[in-house]
Amino acid sequence: MKRRPRRTVPAVLVALVVLAGCVLAAVVAVQTILGEKPWVSYDAVASALHGARWSDTVTALAGGGIALIGLLLLLSAIVPGKPTVLPLEGDPDSGASRRGYRSTLRTAASTVDGVSGAKLKVTRRRIVSVVTTGRTNTAGLADAVRAAIERRLAQIGPATVPAVRVRVKATRSVS
Repeated sequence: MKRRPRRTVPAVLVALVVLAGCVLAAVVAVQTILGEKPWVSYDAVASALHGARWSDTVTALAGGGIALIGLLLLLSAIVPGKPTVLPLEGDPDSGASRRGYRSTLRTAASTVDGVSGAKLKVTRRRIVSVVTTGRTNTAGLADAVRAAIERRLAQIGPATVPAVRVRVKATRSVS
């Protein structure tokens, strides 16, 4: 079970850049073998690189840009992303997808009497729920939604139980 996201975007970008370089090298090699004028002349590239100095601004900017891209790719490979599967207590191979976890808790919040809509943000340590209601008196609604979410969390059984925070937005105001 994959608990962390895959690094597909950086991998695809690197693969496309390497593929483009390989295709260009292959096309130039075939053009040279056939005796045609290549797209990129080896002599032109060699003379341009030979004329470049380490103290030139273009060289420093190109080197800095390449170093920055390399650092960003390295960081994207090292820094862990948001978990896609949240572990459940008990069996170490059991887990719930973040999307399913959020929709189940949103459904629990929406079933409370008086709630017309619910939005949830699930992090590792906290669940923030913003519920909307058509009521003018919202006293006790936040506690009822918090209790419903905590009951559902007890049924799910996550490995670490996050703190639940509820905000109530009333669409109508008291006149």
